[in-house]
Amino acid sequence: MAQPKFKIFAGSSHPELAKEIAKALKKPLGKVKLSTFACGEKYIAYEESFRGHDVFIVQTCTQPNVNEDLMELFLMVNAAKLSFANRVHVIIPHFGYARQDKIHVPREPISAKLMADLLVQAGADHVMTFQLHADQNQAFFDVPVDNFNADKLFADYIKKKKLKNITIISPDAGGAKNAKKFGDLLGAPIAILHKSRPGHNKSVVTHVVGDVKNRTCIIFDDMVDTGGSVVNAKEALLAHGAKKEMYLCATHPVFSDPAAKRLAKAKFTEVIVANSMPIPKEKQFKGLKQISIAPLLANAIDSITQQKSVSKLFF
Repeated sequence: MAQPKFKIFAGSSHPELAKEIAKALKKPLGKVKLSTFACGEKYIAYEESFRGHDVFIVQTCTQPNVNEDLMELFLMVNAAKLSFANRVHVIIPHFGYARQDKIHVPREPISAKLMADLLVQAGADHVMTFQLHADQNQAFFDVPVDNFNADKLFADYIKKKKLKNITIISPDAGGAKNAKKFGDLLGAPIAILHKSRPGHNKSVVTHVVGDVKNRTCIIFDDMVDTGGSVVNAKEALLAHGAKKEMYLCATHPVFSDPAAKRLAKAKFTEVIVANSMPIPKEKQFKGLKQISIAPLLANAIDSITQQKSVSKLFF
């Protein structure tokens, strides 16, 4: 059987992840020139041919460069399509604008849908992402989407700690389904926090539903942005009798200011996140643990190029 022909290229937002993936697959990263003109426009040019090959582009959305990262990705996808790539696979672990998936107040855009349309219009044939804010966001794309999660990686890491009397905490009602799935992996019950949002990036916990007294709580969320919600959650759980030993587990470490300071001050036993996006040194703190998703993505790429199922890797 002929070896599948594919190449992996890295955008500028997370080259470390792309290098890990390529190393796991024993493939060199493809050569691409990425630059910015004096006027601010992005420029990209592939420096090798991949005619007839599948192309995998690794680019995530970082804080505060979401718009620049997306524009660079659109151009990379379009250039790959115009250069006769067989199929263009986009690996975008943190999909920017995913939270803007519906109209909350009159005259708002549905920004997540627009970003999906732009990506498909640029030429993407397949999208691989992690923990979309809502699973139904997959319907925004007119191409196949693999919405992966890092639950098994997190669960394996936590199991090694041999914690007792664990309760998985969903920080809001919307995350209860994901918390339940994670709890099932650990054989742990869940509790749900009910909160109100008086404004953007602001939240107030109003109720705790479930048994948290004298329990080791693991707050489980899709992302940490400014950190206000999870810090408030920790305070509410302590007020309801939870143990001081408390963990935070989240896929996307967005860490918009002042998240790092808030999390450091909150003194979680450990903050466990995936490397869906890089964390600058100035935003790292004691107790932060970042787990790599590169092995999972490498296995997914191998399965895709071999035309095998990827579901067993994540579900």
